[in-house]
Amino acid sequence: MPDRISRTLYQGRDRAPARAFLHAIGLKAEDIDKPFVGVSNVWTETMPCNFGLRELAAPVKAGIRAAGANPMEFNSIAISDGITMGTEGMKAPLISREVIADSIELIGRAHMFDALVCLCACDKTIPASAIAMARLDRPSVLLYCGSIMPGVFRGRQVAVGEVYEMLGAVVAGKATEADLAELEQVACPGAGACGGQYTANTMSMVMEVIGLSPVGFNSIPQVDPAKAPAAEAAGRLALQVFEQDIRPSQILTRRAFDNAIAAVAASGGSTNAVLHLLALARTVGVDLNIDDIDRISRRTPLLCDLKPGGRFAAVELHRAGGIALLTKRLIEGGFVDGDAVTVTGRTLGEECETVVETSGQEVVLPLSSPLRDEGGLVVLRGNLAPDGAVAKVTHHTPTSHRGPARVFNREEDAFAAVANKQIKPGDVVVIRYEGPRGGPGMREMLQVTAAIVGEGLGDSVAMVTDGRFSGATRGLMIGHVAPEAAVRGPLAALRDGDIITIDVDTRSLAVEEVDIESRLMDWSAPEPLYRTGVMARYALLVGSASEGAILKP
Repeated sequence: MPDRISRTLYQGRDRAPARAFLHAIGLKAEDIDKPFVGVSNVWTETMPCNFGLRELAAPVKAGIRAAGANPMEFNSIAISDGITMGTEGMKAPLISREVIADSIELIGRAHMFDALVCLCACDKTIPASAIAMARLDRPSVLLYCGSIMPGVFRGRQVAVGEVYEMLGAVVAGKATEADLAELEQVACPGAGACGGQYTANTMSMVMEVIGLSPVGFNSIPQVDPAKAPAAEAAGRLALQVFEQDIRPSQILTRRAFDNAIAAVAASGGSTNAVLHLLALARTVGVDLNIDDIDRISRRTPLLCDLKPGGRFAAVELHRAGGIALLTKRLIEGGFVDGDAVTVTGRTLGEECETVVETSGQEVVLPLSSPLRDEGGLVVLRGNLAPDGAVAKVTHHTPTSHRGPARVFNREEDAFAAVANKQIKPGDVVVIRYEGPRGGPGMREMLQVTAAIVGEGLGDSVAMVTDGRFSGATRGLMIGHVAPEAAVRGPLAALRDGDIITIDVDTRSLAVEEVDIESRLMDWSAPEPLYRTGVMARYALLVGSASEGAILKP
């Protein structure tokens, strides 16, 4: 068994006071001689995503005890993107990624756990846990809570994204408030993270494919009876990982990142994965940039017919064969390297060898008939985005647009314009000063994009923003524009009526016949919205979205 860092805290005469504290919480002398495993939990009652984590922690700890170690559960925070969407509260979730990572790192360093199991759920808790694991570089296992079950609305399966789109339909007079109230009651039938290939399920897939989560565990839905045994197995695995001294630094290689990018691209996953993969790569010193993501996506076929661009919820992916089915498909096609090591010590290919594809499933398509020859992640550049911008493109997404800009300095104003029917077919809605620094916090624009789709403008109106998009977003929506407007990026020069062109095939985002530099001569930075506290501190320290919106050291 490898050396135990926990001995520094608990072994020897001088550590008697520390041991006294442990006796107070029920540990015996013989227990203190065992390894200590931290169990990070982001349980909260503020949302269904994390609601079941308190129960899930119990079998994890049981597995750790059964394997001969002491579990020590501790908490971090979680903020719901979906609930805060469209409000000032939506500025907090991306900032929470740093707070969560810091809190796990701090308690891990202070209490010197020999190993970790990180339980996570809603969007930012997953990359934050991975970042903390990478910083600590102790033997670690990441376990995702699992997806919510799909809702059923008038005989068809729905997820929360449809509620946002129904809101737009009500505003447009295409649905009634009674329709919206009925959908609201059934869209989220219980605990679990949002049910499409939105950010949480995208990052869950990333963690299995990159190797930090055991293959087959994450896609089990939260309320599935199989989740508790998987959680216990994850607890037992933590001791195996410790005994074999498998560390995140051994798993998080460039090959592993390339594999994860391919999986996101092939599944039609969330653009938020771009931010989080860049941030995690910088944590471990892997040379990964935004153009690498586009390059890998270009060569990877879109194979999953998942919401929001497709027909199926994440639960159907699990029933079809799980994340491992897609991974095996990608290995067979040469798009993923099956020799990459995983947390079990086995290779990704070995872990996926025994996956069983459900007969007749239509969620993961054969390599011979992809939904699209290229993956879903697209990076565009041009005079509006010299450092890059990101879009998600599925088989239903328009791939080009040319039209006049409708410029807004905050999300609320754009939503009001959509609601008041001031946005017309052909327009390009521009929302600026919503970037990592300008927001601060880089809000997601789902309320606006869903309203556009709900009004029937999803194929005729595009959007450009230095903010982010929810994984539930549909349509030609360009986010993460860098440099952002708040740091004198080109979006700051735009005016109503400027003609913007977007071309996915040529990866271009530009404004026509505008001298951007001349317009910016008289530009001055907007007043900070926050001058104290965490929001102000974040705005001062955060970097560009093109580099993962990470904080300066």
